[in-house]
Amino acid sequence: MRYQISGKQIDIGAALQTHVQTELDDMLSKYAGRPTEATVVFSKSGHEYVCETVIHLSTGLTAQARAHEPEIYAAFDGSNEKMDKQLRRYKRRLKDHHRERSQPVELSAADSYILAATDESHEADKTDDAPIIVAEMETKIPAISVGEAVMQMELADTHVVVFRNEKHNGINVVYRRDDGNIGWIDPRTTG
Repeated sequence: MRYQISGKQIDIGAALQTHVQTELDDMLSKYAGRPTEATVVFSKSGHEYVCETVIHLSTGLTAQARAHEPEIYAAFDGSNEKMDKQLRRYKRRLKDHHRERSQPVELSAADSYILAATDESHEADKTDDAPIIVAEMETKIPAISVGEAVMQMELADTHVVVFRNEKHNGINVVYRRDDGNIGWIDPRTTG
């Protein structure tokens, strides 16, 4: 498994890196069949340390957790506990999806853009309707089932997941509705 342990404007020592790798290995050995990559980022927010952990699994799922504590080791331990709880909750489902797959999930490359928020006062002055692009990056779209997409959304604690439906290879979207239910957009053309 590949580890990327870094700090945003803080120094991460070798002892902390060793602690993170050891604890993640212990936790992941209980749940995820084949984790491929773990990214742990430490930062400082006021008087607290923040630890954000993202783990990519060979099943195509991504689990993430975040914690903040006054001490850096406690911040990681809190994030690790949250990750442990998420993976424990989905252990059966992770095993079921993993068993069905003989190969890791196929990922398609896609461009992702961040657009500037519109300012009402300058809206009348604009003659061009094109949005202002603030950032441009590459993202990956997994080829997974609808059930896996819903599980991905819950594990990553996001509101939307775009995926390629492995049944018909079309682009689909699952999202969390305001009423608490999950919505699914499947724009297949019929006939």
